[in-house]
This record gives sequence, structure tokens and C-alpha cells, in this order.
Amino acid sequence: MNPVIRPRSLFIALSLLLALALWLSLALGPVSLPLLDTLKAALRLLGLLGLAQAGDDLAQAELILGQIRLPRTLLGLLVGAVLALCGVAMQGLFRNPLADPGLIGVSSGAALGASIAIVGGAALGGLPEVFAPYLLSLFAFIGGLGVTALVYRLGRRDGETNVATMLLAGIALTALAGAAIGLFTYLADDATLRTLTFWNLGSLNGASYARLWPLLLVTAAVALWLPRRARALNAMLLGESEARHLGFAVERVKAELVFCTALGVGAAVAAAGMIGFIGLVVPHLMRLLVGPDHRVLLPASALAGASLLLLADLAARLVLAPAELPIGIVTALIGAPFFLYLLLRGRT
Repeated sequence: MNPVIRPRSLFIALSLLLALALWLSLALGPVSLPLLDTLKAALRLLGLLGLAQAGDDLAQAELILGQIRLPRTLLGLLVGAVLALCGVAMQGLFRNPLADPGLIGVSSGAALGASIAIVGGAALGGLPEVFAPYLLSLFAFIGGLGVTALVYRLGRRDGETNVATMLLAGIALTALAGAAIGLFTYLADDATLRTLTFWNLGSLNGASYARLWPLLLVTAAVALWLPRRARALNAMLLGESEARHLGFAVERVKAELVFCTALGVGAAVAAAGMIGFIGLVVPHLMRLLVGPDHRVLLPASALAGASLLLLADLAARLVLAPAELPIGIVTALIGAPFFLYLLLRGRT
């Protein structure tokens, strides 16, 4: 597949798009701020603009940015980037451009863990308010890793990992996790059911700096590790036997890809709830533009995923302002038509 656009031009365009998305995400919302004041307040928060130069008229903008908009924007950037990177990893592992990180059960496992925390905490009379967000994220993260580990174990036989078996195991365990989530939904009271429903729809609301650090560390680890396996992913596109003949440890690479995906998607779902289609749409779109070379595809997908999620969150905040749409609805409205387009395109 020949690239439609040169990588350098694409990276420049994606960097500009991300800068624009960051600026708009900080400036717009139920209380919109002038774009110039937003830039000045951001520089003031970073210590790059003195108090005397900034003036007291920026106090409100600085408060909104520092306490609400900036952590939310950073959360959207990290979640979008890591979901897109994991989508590239899964499409390379399954050698299928329509593969999604949810295929190995990490998303459904994380949702199950969160359901246990939400319904179980309500049954115990409510978790302490200070620890509730952290315990919810922890249970979601453990659930995602646990289900993924089980899928990987079921796909192993005689020291080798069968990708087709792992795919079928992921589908089965996803269905089982969905049934368990349905049971918890049935047992939940009205208040708990509302919390559970909104968490499953995904949201960047409630972001804080304290909750950003774990996701930041995971995203940095995934973003640094996956590009080191870009050549192996390129070789695996030819088939596992060919990749082995080229000197790559295929089984080790597959284990690393599964672990990175479980780590990245588990952390993203734990921080922001269920957000679909980013890991499917973004890698496929970037592959159409720059071709299948993972050395270019991975960083391009990270930039595009961060931009798309920030723009989707902006739409979620503005469409029904001052109310807010769950971001999972917005990404589904974007991703589902694109997925149908890909199917129709494949038929022709």
C-alpha cells in the first residue's frame, strides 16, 4: 500500500491539529474564554508569564483552566493516544486492519471490575468518598488485566500462542463479562444504576491531577515500548513463519503486544470509562494515509487519537451545553458510520 501523504507532511498536519484541539479544549465549554486570555492564563499557570504582566483580570480564566479544563484536557490527550497505540498493536497482532483492543477482553474485563466496585461499594453502604475514585480505577484496571491474562492463557498451547484461539477466547470471555455486568445492573439500586450506566458510556468529567499520574506513566511506557517493536510488527504482516525466519522472537513479541494492550487499555478505561472506536478508527485511517509501516503508523496514530478524543470531548461539552453528553456516545456516532464505510469499501 503506497502512502497517500508523505510522513513528514502528515506529522506536521497532525501536530497542528493537536495544538488546535488543545487550545479549543482549554478555551471552550459552558463558560467560554477568549482564546487570547486562555493562552495567557495557560502561560501563567506554567510560570512563563509573570503576575504583574498577566493582570488580575485573568484570575477567573486561570481558575477555570487550572482546576477544571487543564486536567480534563490532559486526560483526553493521554486516553486518546494510548487507545490508538493499542489499536495499532492489536491490528498488527491479528494482521487485520479491523481489529480492536476489545477483542482480547480488556475493555469488558475493566467494565466488570468497575461494576463490582460500584455495586459492591453501594451494597456495603458506600465507599469512603476520598478513596472511591481510586478504588473504582483500581478494580477496573485489575479486571482488564485479569481477563486479558486469562485470554492469553487459553490461547497458549505447547509453548506457542494461537492468535485465532485467543480471538475466540476473547469473544467468549467478553460475552461472559457482559452477562456478569448485566447481573450487577439488575441488582443495582437507582442511584448505583445511574453511576454504572454513565461510567459505561465514558466521560472525562471529574479529571484531577492525582488521577492523571498512573495513566501518564502507563501511556509513557506504552508509547516508548511499542515503537521498539515496529520492525517486528512489520515482519509479522508477512506471517509468523516469515517473521521467525527474519530472526524475530514471535512468541515474545506477541506476549509483549498483549501485555502492552492490557496495560494501556486497562489504565484508559479505569480513568475515563468505556470509550469505543478510537482504537479501531484512528489506526485504520492512518494506515490508509501513510501505509502499513509501523515506524510511521504508531506515532501518527498517537497524535491522531489524542486529537480525535479532544475534539469529541469538545463536542460532548458544547452540543447540549450546559448539560454534557457522555463521550462514548460521541465517539460511537463518529466511529460506527466510519466502520460501515470501511465494510462497504471492502465489498467494492
